[in-house]
Amino acid sequence: MAVLVGKRAPSFRATAVIDGDIENDFSLDRYLGKMHVLFYFYPADFSLLCPTEILAFQNLLPKFEARNVAVVACSTDSHQSHRAWLRQPRDQGGIMGVTYPLVADATKTIAANYDMLAGHYDYNEQGEMSFVGTPTSNRGLFLIDRDGIVRHQSVNDGPLGRSTHEALRMVDALQHYEQHGALCPADWREGEAALNPTR
Repeated sequence: MAVLVGKRAPSFRATAVIDGDIENDFSLDRYLGKMHVLFYFYPADFSLLCPTEILAFQNLLPKFEARNVAVVACSTDSHQSHRAWLRQPRDQGGIMGVTYPLVADATKTIAANYDMLAGHYDYNEQGEMSFVGTPTSNRGLFLIDRDGIVRHQSVNDGPLGRSTHEALRMVDALQHYEQHGALCPADWREGEAALNPTR
């Protein structure tokens, strides 16, 4: 897996569904200089585990927005699939009511550029390239600062749901460091003492 921490987040332009509306030229560049971005990948629409994460991020969205953080999700599904899933009621496995952007990566280039694509390309005996595995994304999460630099990343395998509260904690830690220059120790929470690097 590529480690993108400390590097510029790969740029892209793609179709996204935002609060049910389709936007054809979506890019994370819109947030540069303005907001932090929590950009995460999930494997598939209309799946069992993914809506638990998508809805959990929606539930915490006011807390991310209060910290001036944009939440953006991405999968290798089409924008039509995203939109259909957004129209499906939650009690029927849908994600109706999710308002943050869902990026469509049907070409799988965004997932590949972030090294989130599960499986790999290989050559058969005839020298033909084919994909081995299921070409969906892993559960990757990237915290990107206002300068477009990745400051934190985590990756889970498909069966392992992530902690939205840990993502929020990492936002708090990054912003505390940016504001105060203090280092945030293990399990640090907002309001707790941090470490002075000059001591």
